[in-house]
Amino acid sequence: MSETKDDGGKKLTLGKPGRLELKKTVETGQVKQSFSHGRSKTVTVEVKKKRTFERGKSGRMRAVDANGNPTTDMDAIGPDGLSETERQRRLKALAGAAQEEERLKREKAEAEERAKEAAKRRAEEEEARKEAEAKAELAQKEEEAKLAAEMEAKRKAEAEAAKQLEAEEKKAAAAKKEAPRQADAKAGKAAAAAADAGPAAAKPKIKSKAGGDADAKKAAQPARPARGGDQRRRQGKLTISQALDGDEGMPRVRSMAAIKRAREKEKQQARERRARGEKVIREVTVPEAITVADLANRMAERVGDVIKTMMKLGVMATQNQSIDADTAELVVEEFGHKIVRVSESDVEDVLKTADDREEDLKARAPVVTVMGHVDHGKTSLLDALRKTDVAAGEAGGITQHIGAYQVKLSSGDEITFLDTPGHAAFTQMRMRGAQVTDIVILIVAADDGIQPQTREVIAHAKAAEVPIIVAVNKCDKPGVDPYRVRTQLLEEELVPEEMGGDVQVIDISAKTGMNLDKLEESILLQAEMLELTANPNRAAEGAVVEAKLEKGRGSVATVLVQRGTLRVGDVFVAGAESGRVRALLDDRGRNVTEAGPSVPVEVLGLQGTPQAGDEFVVTEDESKAREIAEYRQRKAKEAAQVVAGRGTLEQMFSQIKAGEVKELPIVIKTDVQGSLEAIVASLDKMATDEVKVRVLHGAVGGITESDITLAASTGGIVVGFNVRANPQARDLARRDGVDIRYYSVIYDLIDDAKKILGGLLAPEVREKFLGYAEIRDVFNITKVGKVGGCYVTEGMVKRGAKVRLLRDDVVIHEGALKTLKRFKDDVREVQSGYECGMAFENYDDIKAGDVIEAFEIEEVAREL
Repeated sequence: MSETKDDGGKKLTLGKPGRLELKKTVETGQVKQSFSHGRSKTVTVEVKKKRTFERGKSGRMRAVDANGNPTTDMDAIGPDGLSETERQRRLKALAGAAQEEERLKREKAEAEERAKEAAKRRAEEEEARKEAEAKAELAQKEEEAKLAAEMEAKRKAEAEAAKQLEAEEKKAAAAKKEAPRQADAKAGKAAAAAADAGPAAAKPKIKSKAGGDADAKKAAQPARPARGGDQRRRQGKLTISQALDGDEGMPRVRSMAAIKRAREKEKQQARERRARGEKVIREVTVPEAITVADLANRMAERVGDVIKTMMKLGVMATQNQSIDADTAELVVEEFGHKIVRVSESDVEDVLKTADDREEDLKARAPVVTVMGHVDHGKTSLLDALRKTDVAAGEAGGITQHIGAYQVKLSSGDEITFLDTPGHAAFTQMRMRGAQVTDIVILIVAADDGIQPQTREVIAHAKAAEVPIIVAVNKCDKPGVDPYRVRTQLLEEELVPEEMGGDVQVIDISAKTGMNLDKLEESILLQAEMLELTANPNRAAEGAVVEAKLEKGRGSVATVLVQRGTLRVGDVFVAGAESGRVRALLDDRGRNVTEAGPSVPVEVLGLQGTPQAGDEFVVTEDESKAREIAEYRQRKAKEAAQVVAGRGTLEQMFSQIKAGEVKELPIVIKTDVQGSLEAIVASLDKMATDEVKVRVLHGAVGGITESDITLAASTGGIVVGFNVRANPQARDLARRDGVDIRYYSVIYDLIDDAKKILGGLLAPEVREKFLGYAEIRDVFNITKVGKVGGCYVTEGMVKRGAKVRLLRDDVVIHEGALKTLKRFKDDVREVQSGYECGMAFENYDDIKAGDVIEAFEIEEVAREL
């Protein structure tokens, strides 16, 4: 059969025996269409022929046309359902696939072979490089050894030359000494020869300048040293090692090429470790809080891996969020690194210093604190020792801040005295004085004996484990009994020496100077027993005894140096403040350049006013001192915020439970830090469940506009203790109506505060009984209601009084009277034994026989 064409379609025929071909079953043709009005159009027409199949003689399916004639001989197809052509095509395709697979295997084997060759080549190159480096290092060592040998030989040659030169100089000096002797001998011989030879021969020989004695002069001259002294001309070439070493023996340093080779070697080793998959273990420094990105950077890990590890641990955080040190430790251990935890407080480690050696310690003056009850003569005793009148400058005749003074005795010994207040408000000051002292002098007035503050001083001294010397003052007064003080001391477990104890008790009089020399001897004896020493040759350390803010001088701190020497220009840290020493003033106001152990001085140059009792330490670096001060200020601010928040929460619960608590807002400004501390402590002790003092702000210095503004915003008052307000603050206070109160004695301030708080207290309500009245009859009056006809049996009844209605001795109503009449007239009161008419407000259930109890409410002001 052959392929035949029709008008446009193709049939599925067998062109050759056994070859199956697909022919089109669609015939196409063109037809011309005619329309009205003479129009025509040629269109293409497709005729689809039906393709059918039927089973042939062999039982296989074959294609037939519309007339049923077979179009394809299906018997020519093999038993696998494929024609010979299709079978050949598939066999060919399978053969091509096998060839492609063989080609891929061959290429893979060639790639592996090339990789092995490359690895072998790299190993050979690495081995050759290492061998070359080893040879270079060996050659370098040999060169260095050779240069060292040359230098040693050179030094030996120079030493030999120096010895030879020294021997030649000695020989020349000896020859120079022998030359006059030889000349004299020659002259004597010549004279003798001349005498023997006669006058002609005695005629002296005339020598020319260039002749005769030139050889002798030349021999007498010392040998000329080499040019330049010991520096002789170098032999041979100048090497780099000789240029570096020179004549001073300067040691050699590594060249830049050697350093570069070492760095490249380290990098290569790191690359090899990474290629082998070895983990690099690092020490990771972790502070108290760190961001995720910073932690990943310190571990040299990817941020994504760190975040995934944290998610496995149950912590969800982005790279910019901070995590605590405990979480960071878990992450670091998860990655296999070592953690080194550091704290923010480590910045203070620079203040920790080593203990002094025994050979560096030297004797120092004792620090003595004078303590006792108020008005027992502490400052007067110190005045007698200093021969100055300090008490005259004290407000109210009492000491209200710590004073530090140094007394030089007639024997040349020095004693440092601290004078502390005796008032009950200055407990913190007395405790601070006991902590920085070596010896405590307990002043007890012979006419007053042991008082509450005296017992408090004894407790502070015992807590600080400081020896006590008791001075019984005012023994010059007639009729006093010092022995009574000794018996009272036994009650406080202080046994005097005359009673078999170890406490020295001395009877003195600060007014007449009685036994003051004995008191000084007791102090020096006690100090000698204590063996007080300190190292003056080191950075100064001490304690802030008092701090204040002065106009024109800024913040001033009274510092007691405990060890080391404080000098002008030193950088220091005092509590939460830092600074540089601008000036030092002693206890008499004189400028000094330095202060050693046990010396009290006033320090100028602080950035702010420190707290009394703060530690004073000199540092080497100003930036470190500022960093420590900022850290302490930040910690103090955080602590204050926590306390304020806790107080506010407790305040809220207490207000919900027991009603609102009334507060007195107050702004306190004082002259020194110790007074502020005492005032705040005293005001806090006044607080009750109903009223309390709220200190809005407390600081050292004068009253400013900001203080007035703060007080005005809260309706509080401003208290100035030994300070005054500036003109601008006074004008602002008059405009805003803020009350400014000035005080110079602390107990006046405390008394006024008690009165103010007492005024804030709710008055006490008391019930005052008036009388009883009995209802005899009840009248019902139009437009008025029920009115009781009563008879006053006891006391009286007032109009407007409170009443209770009693029925069978049981209170059934409590209210107020609406009307009180006698006959038809309203009256103010009705006495006992009279009749009256009474009606209650909003209550009509009254009966005959009921009893009316009249009373009134009165308010009584309360006091703290």
